[in-house]
Amino acid sequence: MTLSVKLSRIALALAAVGLLAGCEYKAPDAGAPGEGTSTRSSSGGDYVVQIAGSSTVYPVSARVAESADDMLGIKATVESTGTGTGFERLAKKECDITGASRPIKDSEKETCAANGVEPLELKVGMDGLSVVVNPENDWCKALTVAQLKKLWEHGSEIQTWKQLDPSWPDERIRLFGPDDKSGTFDYFNEEIIGEVPEGQSPCRDDYTPAVQDTVLVEGVKGDKYALGYFGYAYYVMNKGSLKLVGISPTDDKADAVLPNEQTIEDGSYKPLSRPLFVYVSKDALKTKPEVTRLANFYLKEGQEAVSKVGYVRLPQATIDAGIEKISEVVGQ
Repeated sequence: MTLSVKLSRIALALAAVGLLAGCEYKAPDAGAPGEGTSTRSSSGGDYVVQIAGSSTVYPVSARVAESADDMLGIKATVESTGTGTGFERLAKKECDITGASRPIKDSEKETCAANGVEPLELKVGMDGLSVVVNPENDWCKALTVAQLKKLWEHGSEIQTWKQLDPSWPDERIRLFGPDDKSGTFDYFNEEIIGEVPEGQSPCRDDYTPAVQDTVLVEGVKGDKYALGYFGYAYYVMNKGSLKLVGISPTDDKADAVLPNEQTIEDGSYKPLSRPLFVYVSKDALKTKPEVTRLANFYLKEGQEAVSKVGYVRLPQATIDAGIEKISEVVGQ
C-alpha cells in the first residue's frame, strides 16, 4: 500500500470519528443522554425510546424522531451504528428499534432468541442502492453488473479505469464502500458478487470502508477518479457534488438504468432496488406504549420522512399489513 493511500485512509478515519459524533439524533435543544440512561431534556421530557441501526435508514429515523417529538411528545435517541451492530444492540436490549438495510440473518435471530428478544420486522420504505462517481468523471456513465463484480470481487486485479474499459483513463480507481457491519455491504455483495467460499470475504479489501455514509460521500466528492456506493438518499442530499452511474443487469450498457423514484418503485432499477426495514422488540411493543406509537408513526406520518430524505414511500397495502402486525403483537 502506498504512503498516500495510507494517509488518505487515516484522514478518512479521523473524519469518520468527527462525523460519528454528529450521528446521534436527539430532539431539538435536548441535553445529551448518557449511555443506556434516560435523560431529562430541556423541555422536561424523558428519552424513552432508543433507536439504532443502519446508516441508510438513519435519515428516516432522525426525521421520524423529530416529528414524533413535535406531534406526539415522544422523546427518542437515534444512533447510526450500521445494520449488524444495530441487531447486536437489539439482542442485548440496548435499543427498542433498529433500522436495517437488509433482512435479519438467521444467526442474528438466534442471538436475539438466546437473549429473550423477539424482533418484529416492518418495511418502512424503498431504496435504490446507488453507485456514484465524482462529477468530473466524464467517461463512466454506466456499468454492467459483470463489470461491478469484476471490480469489487475478492482478489480483483482491477486497479485502473482503463482495465474496466480500454477507452477510459489509465488512472487508479479509488474505491469507497460500507464496512462489513453494514447491511448495504451485505446486500451489494449478495446481488453483485454472489456466493463465495465459506470463510472468504465476498469483496476486495483494498478499498476505503466506513460505517457512516457521509464519509463515503466525502471520499467520492474529493477524488476525480473515485467510485463508491451507498443508499439513494445520500445521493439526493449531495446530488450537486456526485454523479450517478447507470447499472445494466445485462452485458449491454444500453440496458443501464439510473435510480430514481420511479425505477426504484417499479423495480426496473435492478438488481439494486431494495426494501428498508425497522425491527422492533416485541417486548418493548407490549410494555412501552411510546414504542408502539412510534412504530405506527413510521408507517403513517413517517412516510413523509421517507420521501423527504430521498427514498420511496411504501404502497398502502404494505403499510396496512405492517400496522396489522403491530396490532397483533400488542393485542397478545
